[in-house]
Amino acid sequence: MNERIRAPQVRVISPDGEQIGVMPAEKALEEAKQRGLDLIEVAPNADPPVCRIMDHGKFRYEQKKKAKESKKKSRQMQVKTIRVRPNTDDHDVQFKMRNACRFLGAGDMVKFNVIFRGPELRHKEIGREQLQKFIDGCAEFSEVEQAPRMEGRRMTMVLRPKSTD
Repeated sequence: MNERIRAPQVRVISPDGEQIGVMPAEKALEEAKQRGLDLIEVAPNADPPVCRIMDHGKFRYEQKKKAKESKKKSRQMQVKTIRVRPNTDDHDVQFKMRNACRFLGAGDMVKFNVIFRGPELRHKEIGREQLQKFIDGCAEFSEVEQAPRMEGRRMTMVLRPKSTD
């Protein structure tokens, strides 16, 4: 009654990508040991399961290297904030607009805050004009993400960089 259970069949792929064929798992493991490499299951849900003969340490090293390289190339978008008052002078607005265009050109979003104090709250149209100057001045680099709106004593607006599609 001591029957030997038949080993499951696996499809084996060589290190250079060629198919060796379908064989018992034990034989595939022996083949990998002869070559001094590891037998790694690549597609366990296939019928029969697919295994590849490769150096597992080198494979993991290359995966980590690729992940690190792709992480290095990606960049998180930041939100830069620019604050002005309704009575900010034109020269100062131009200076802040140049900075905003620089931020937008670098791929960051820019949030504008017009801060009102005391009686300035009665003249919200002045703050809206300030923000319109920023929209017009940065038009070639940006599009409006959030239109100007009042939030308490602040009027805020968000510009995002133009999509390059």
